[in-house]
Amino acid sequence: MAVELVAIGASWGGLQAIEQVLEALPPDFGAAVVVAQHRQADGGNSRLEKLLDARCTLTVCEAEDKQALGPGTVLVAPADYHLYVERGSVSLSVDAPLNFSRPSIDVLFGSAADAFGAGAAGVVLTGANADGADGLARIAARGGTAIVQDPVTAERREMPEAALAATPQACVMALADIGPLLCELAAGREQARS
Repeated sequence: MAVELVAIGASWGGLQAIEQVLEALPPDFGAAVVVAQHRQADGGNSRLEKLLDARCTLTVCEAEDKQALGPGTVLVAPADYHLYVERGSVSLSVDAPLNFSRPSIDVLFGSAADAFGAGAAGVVLTGANADGADGLARIAARGGTAIVQDPVTAERREMPEAALAATPQACVMALADIGPLLCELAAGREQARS
């Protein structure tokens, strides 16, 4: 089964890590991409999207409530909003922060698991807390693909280590290898590896 949705979560050091993953995805990438990056709630809300959009061939934009979800577009959770994935669209929420974070990676990943099941892939990148660990475990439990940046290569290893503790069967990969694996998964040519 080809992966239909890629959910990426990052915190401390995430900009460069997300850029490196997205740079490897071609314009005809076959899955939708959603991103939760921890960031400050005040000011500069569109800067992250502009920086990412300048570095990849996919269209990157800040997610809007009820925005359509589809291949070729990367939707980034706005600062201070949770991003939920539904079949065909996304929704935004100002529910209380989870793990001291809004947007929360666990919220994004949990909704991705519920909406896409085995068609979801979750990617946990660098970060300084445990957000994303529970959500990645949920993706794996629903038959999806769990991918974790090798903690040794992460700017902050706490988030990848927490994800691996929650999902020991996750694929542990060097940052440079994650994008190419996602291409294979979206094309239906690669099975999840441990």
